[in-house]
Amino acid sequence: MPPWTRAENVAPTTNLLATFDWQLDLKNLSLFWTTIGLFALVFTLEILTPPDYVMGYLYISPILFAKPHLSRRTTLLITALAVVLTLLNIWVPGHHREIHPAMVANRLITVLATIVTGILSDRNRHIQQALVQQQAKLQIQEKLASLREDFASTLTHDLKTPILGAIETLKAFDREQFGSVHPQQKSVLNTIIRSHQTSLKLLETLLDVYRNDLEGLKLDCRPLDLAKLAESTAAELFDLAASRRVHLSLTYGDSDFRQFMWVNGDALQLQRVFANLLTNAINHSPRGAKVEVELGDRAGDCVVKILDTGAGIQPDEMPHLFERFYQGSSDRQASGSGLGLYLARQIVEAHDGTIWAQNRVPQGASFGFRLRAIGHPTTR
Repeated sequence: MPPWTRAENVAPTTNLLATFDWQLDLKNLSLFWTTIGLFALVFTLEILTPPDYVMGYLYISPILFAKPHLSRRTTLLITALAVVLTLLNIWVPGHHREIHPAMVANRLITVLATIVTGILSDRNRHIQQALVQQQAKLQIQEKLASLREDFASTLTHDLKTPILGAIETLKAFDREQFGSVHPQQKSVLNTIIRSHQTSLKLLETLLDVYRNDLEGLKLDCRPLDLAKLAESTAAELFDLAASRRVHLSLTYGDSDFRQFMWVNGDALQLQRVFANLLTNAINHSPRGAKVEVELGDRAGDCVVKILDTGAGIQPDEMPHLFERFYQGSSDRQASGSGLGLYLARQIVEAHDGTIWAQNRVPQGASFGFRLRAIGHPTTR
């Protein structure tokens, strides 16, 4: 142990260090003595120069040098010390010097500058501490968000296997591989199968959302007919629409319409956009209503609109529809998972397109997206 850490040898130094809130370690001892040395140097310059030359403003240097390691009380103490030494030089050393107003005014201005520096340095230190704390909190939140997303992604992936197993087992029962099944039991089995398939789709959507956020959406873009894709997706959802007694229809533009509905895109991903928007419209339409897919071109772009006659969208919920996990207070948003529209937005934006939603008059909602058309491949 170094000799200056023994209380019996350096009691005065220890007390002084305690006054200035420094611990007894080599780094802080070095800082302490450097600060004292700077004060002594400035005071020496004050004494050796004529009183008309004010050197007290140089006390600002040790204050700024030591401020990151000082408490508010210590900062005020050394600032007060600098003020006293600056004013003391009016009379010390006493060589029958003449004290005139200009000299006093110069020193008062220097004192004011020193005080302002001490106050501002203390405030800056607290601001820096607050910024450091805020940065630490943000880093912790980012780590928690990353852990939460990793957990959700892993859980989602692991849950797919038992759900797939349950679906296949139920289908085997439905095919009467384990014995005869009554019609009433078949109805129950089909209901359970559909429920499991819905859960599986939700898990796959959740997994895709996390993967896209983490790695970015990877597209396999090729020329494709958007109208044909809309027709095939609508055909796949015909049973869902029929079960809810919703009439599903497609409308097209003029006779040359199909040659303008070609885009460069990922067929699988764009089919998911159609499926999500159509499912959303079917699920939120009353029985006997009509859901319409409107295909058209505008200014060299392919425009797709899905129109329904449901409850519509609340104005305050409109800006948040395509956010992840957003579920509004209305019946339309509250019944969903908050992932389908978010995934649709991810896919459309990955194709450099735009997606939107708006209310219809007098009732219903319209969801649409827009992609750049490339023209029919045979005409290019």
